[in-house]
Amino acid sequence: MYHFWFPKTKYIITLFFSMLTPLLLSFLSLSTPNDHTRWTQTKACCVLMGQGSSSSASWPGLGAGIGGKSHFCQTGDLTLTLPDECLAWVFGKLGCHDRSNCSLVCKRWRHVDSKSRQRLALVAGSDISPWLPSLFSRFSSISVLSLKCSRKLASIDDDSLARIPTLLPSLKKLKLKGCVDITDNGLRAFSTHRPPLLTKLSFVSCGVGSRGIVSLLLNCPSLKDLTLKRLRKLDAQNTPLLLQDQEEEEHQQSYFSNKLNANSCYSRNKLERLCLKDLHNARLFIPLLCSYAQTLKTLIVCRSSGNWDPVLLESLQTPSSIMEIQVENVQMGDPGLLAISTSCPHLQVLYLSRATDCTDDGLSAIANSCRQLRKLHIDAWSRFGSQAISEAGFLSIATKCPRLQEVVLMGVPITVSSLTVLASSCPVLERMALCNTDSVGDMEMQFIGAKFTALKKLCVKNCAISDSGVKAVGEGCPSLVKLKVKRCRGVTQATVSKLKIKRRCLMVSVDSGSMLLDGDELDLEEEGMVPSALPNTNASGSTSSRTHVICSSRGALLLRSTFENALQLHRRRRSNSNVHNLHVRI
Repeated sequence: MYHFWFPKTKYIITLFFSMLTPLLLSFLSLSTPNDHTRWTQTKACCVLMGQGSSSSASWPGLGAGIGGKSHFCQTGDLTLTLPDECLAWVFGKLGCHDRSNCSLVCKRWRHVDSKSRQRLALVAGSDISPWLPSLFSRFSSISVLSLKCSRKLASIDDDSLARIPTLLPSLKKLKLKGCVDITDNGLRAFSTHRPPLLTKLSFVSCGVGSRGIVSLLLNCPSLKDLTLKRLRKLDAQNTPLLLQDQEEEEHQQSYFSNKLNANSCYSRNKLERLCLKDLHNARLFIPLLCSYAQTLKTLIVCRSSGNWDPVLLESLQTPSSIMEIQVENVQMGDPGLLAISTSCPHLQVLYLSRATDCTDDGLSAIANSCRQLRKLHIDAWSRFGSQAISEAGFLSIATKCPRLQEVVLMGVPITVSSLTVLASSCPVLERMALCNTDSVGDMEMQFIGAKFTALKKLCVKNCAISDSGVKAVGEGCPSLVKLKVKRCRGVTQATVSKLKIKRRCLMVSVDSGSMLLDGDELDLEEEGMVPSALPNTNASGSTSSRTHVICSSRGALLLRSTFENALQLHRRRRSNSNVHNLHVRI
């Protein structure tokens, strides 16, 4: 046995055995030994930790076996008696860098690491292509492979991608990012091997088009999850993802035409999750959605241009099995919500983030048809600053969806009346977030503390609350375990400290932007920049422009810090000028 010792190997070995000892003790405690055997087992663990070797001879029954002193003095390796399963378990608890160093300690550790490693992430430059066969032969048990490369550099090519299924027969998840040199030909060569266990595929900023993606959909029988993000070639080709046309072509040209004929329908019936991000032609995906409407369970569309109302109306014409829909920064309105309501009766999760044309009528259609809704996220942002979604739209869902467990409202005006309906209609509500609205004040917080007994997590962001509202929530909500307050300028450090002392089991998270220092509020009001933090009980239900100029962005924090620094500098100059004038008068 040979050793390659590194500077940190000593500490890695110490960590190794400190993590291994509880596992060994749990294995040894499975039996019910007598006192003599228990002493023997305890001494064995101590010797594995490198402790108490001088007193091992005084313990009975410890000859040259596992706990014997002479055995470890002769070999010097404390891991020889450990099974490979224990070594693999400890390797799984180490970080990537430490695990790579440990794999070079000896031949046995290298073998255990090679056979037990499940995930592998590589920088997929073109210079790594000659080394892929030897690398994958070493880690033949890899099930999750991630290949990432900068779009400015040359990546691995089609030939390297085509060899992956034969080198990694246990591959389940594959992610390609920035591999611009991989084309449709490489995907078709990859799919001809028909990887039997491949369930998840992700393509980000790659040079693939519609033909390669369709080939994967037809030839990967276990594929369930597909993610497409920033595929510029797919947008440039302007070719719809038609499964039927390419299926007929592959019947004529492919060597595996008989197998494809037998399994093509089976492969198309497996896709359950489809994620589309940063794509610029919505109509390309109508055939794809129509083909998988009966099996798809999760649909995610983010920052994809084009009008998605006709896409959803054309692809969701019959009842489907979709249970989760996420729409973010997409041109979609009430017709799209109407299509979702008619074709997704089992919908449980709905995310509407900055959907441009959605109104209360679309939410009412969702409430009438999707009674099993459990999670609701609404970001009521509009392109022209108008209030598209109001309190009435949320009330329709709160009234007819009693299974709601999570509610996140951003920019939606909420008052005590809507909270009353929510508390009475949704008794199992556990998580709630209210953000970017001036209609939420201390009165609403007092109502939340009094009526929402099942609430476990509460987040309040950029709302007009003060210390009394936070105190009311802390005194109520018996099931609350986490309270998060962000950008609420009326909350002070003293109230937060008292709440942490009073309810030690409650985790309170308050950012520095929510804290008012002594005299800051008075100075700001004197300058006429910030109105009083007292809530307006006669709020009309519309959010003010003050809370929506720049919200939920890093730019807001930078702008606010710059603004506060300017105010402090102005106050200092004014105080210095007052002192100077006083001296002059004297």
